[in-house]
Amino acid sequence: MWDVAREVTRYFGGCNVVLLRGELGAGKTTFAQGILKAFGAKGPFTSPTFVIMKKYGIKHEKFENVYHFDCYRVDSYDIEKLGWKEIISNKRNCVLVEWPEKIWDIIPERYCLIDLSIIDKDKRKIDVNL
Repeated sequence: MWDVAREVTRYFGGCNVVLLRGELGAGKTTFAQGILKAFGAKGPFTSPTFVIMKKYGIKHEKFENVYHFDCYRVDSYDIEKLGWKEIISNKRNCVLVEWPEKIWDIIPERYCLIDLSIIDKDKRKIDVNL
């Protein structure tokens, strides 16, 4: 899945907000880890489930930072308190959001949506919508 994530980073276009949507176990965190690896972020890459947000400094022609949000246990109010508006308004920040349906009311107009679905134990379907 990391190879697919690396390929997808080429197609973000003008988007800096990337929504990772899929059921529990579909591979959202693994996909995010692939994006982080493709951007040269320093690991280890762990899920931000309990800390809600992690920030990674990167050296990339387009981005300086990657913010990884896991919104499974929170709502828009909680995310806004973390500086959401400032983070997404800086186009040098790539923002990865797991469970975006929890915060749809604060998602910007322009985003890249990646839908992940389980085909079987070892196989996933990945749809990218720019």
